This record gives sequence, C-alpha cells and structure tokens, in this order.
Amino acid sequence: MTAFGVDVRREAEGVAWLVLRNPERLNAVRLEMWQAIPALMGALEGDPAVRVVVMRGDGTEAFASGADISEFTTHRRDAGSAAAYEHTTAQAFDALTAFAKPLVAMIHGVCIGGGLALAASADLRISADDTSFAVPAARLGLGYHLNGVERLVRLLGPSAAADLFFSARRCDAAEALRIGLVNQVVAKADLEAFTAQYAGAIAANAPLTLRAAKRAILEVQRDPARRDPEAVRALIAACFESADYAEGVRAFLEKRAPRFRGA
Repeated sequence: MTAFGVDVRREAEGVAWLVLRNPERLNAVRLEMWQAIPALMGALEGDPAVRVVVMRGDGTEAFASGADISEFTTHRRDAGSAAAYEHTTAQAFDALTAFAKPLVAMIHGVCIGGGLALAASADLRISADDTSFAVPAARLGLGYHLNGVERLVRLLGPSAAADLFFSARRCDAAEALRIGLVNQVVAKADLEAFTAQYAGAIAANAPLTLRAAKRAILEVQRDPARRDPEAVRALIAACFESADYAEGVRAFLEKRAPRFRGA
C-alpha cells in the first residue's frame, strides 16, 4: 500500500510504519502527501492485523522539515489558497489524532513546522538525541492554524508553546524532553531498534484495551459538553465481554504470556 510520498511498511507482527518520503528535501511534506494521509490512516484502522502504527521520516536525516515551502507560491499564495491548503492539512491532522489505535512518532534529525505538528498529532513521541525542533512560522510571515496551535498548547502548556511560536528558535532533544514535547530520547544509533521494540511491546497487548484507552484519552481532551462517555463505556464493556479478557486472566493465573487475538 503506497501513496505518493507516504508509504506504509510492515516489518513485524502487529506493527505498521507510516513513512514520510521526500528525502531530497528532508522529507518536506508536499500537498499530495497531506492528501494521502487520511485514506492511509483509514485503511490502517480497518486492518485487524495492525495494532500500532509508527510514523517516521524516510532515511536518516529528518523526520520532516515542515510543509514544502517550494509549493507556497502556488498553494499558499494568498488568503484564499491558504485556507484551502489549511483545510487539507487539517484533515490529515484530524485523521492522525482520531486514529483509534496507538500512534507513535519516531523522530530524528529535523522536526520543524508542519513536521512538528505531525509529530504532535501522535500519541507518543520517541526522539533521537540529535533531533532539533522548531516552529519557524514567525520567520516566514505565515499564520498558524488554530488546530496546530491547540495541539502544542495542550502538549506543552501555553507558556512553552508561546516560546516556540514567538521566538521561532530551535530546541534540542534534551530540552524537548524537559518541556514534554517528547516522551523519550535515545541515542540516534539505537533509535530504530528501540522504537521497534517499544511498538512491538504495545502490539503484544490486548487490542480492545488499547482501543478503549485511546478513546478515553481522546474524550478527556474534549470540551466536557462535547464528550461521548457512552462510546467509552461501550468499548470498556467490549473488553470485559471479550475472549481476550478471559485469556489475560487465565495467562496471569498460569504465569505465562497472554496471546491476544483482538476479540
């Protein structure tokens, strides 16, 4: 399953890799790549063999250097075209954020602008120790979409988010870990193996429990008036009615690793 600039690769049971592919431009995200993401995430969500997705940049130099600025003179040339472009990117971000399964961002090299917004749309972020992060909008003169600002404010808090937006400065992996932008930092040489092992550990857990936890986490972040507690209760009930629940209890009592089937 391949779309222009965005590939899906499978290297281990239960784990799919969503790869941003534009290495000649440090994986800058082209319009076609933004457009491809919703359908790819929909296919991955509907595939019972996929239990966790890892998002990464192609190659060794970058996660993503942001939206492809070479397209701005056509796709973001004025307020009208910029609004259409932002609608497309918002659909991509929404597809990532609403994805029903765990989504991990594996980050290395540069993670800037739209690339940082993509990483912020994941549930978890694992960074190499060489990564640099930035939101350079203030140096380009463009306005940042409300959804993108909201994600960083929720992740970092308003003060730390304001620092990145106002200064447009770069921060390193150590600072990113300190302010809560990433969950873990590992040596670049170990990043892929560590992330694969971490994703594999998630994939070995009960899929229905993962789905219920993911939905609950999403609902907690909504305005209380817009939350859907019944959807969460239904997912929790499905866990207790599942064969996986019986298997998990039985495996615990028998002191062995459980074998979950997602049903």
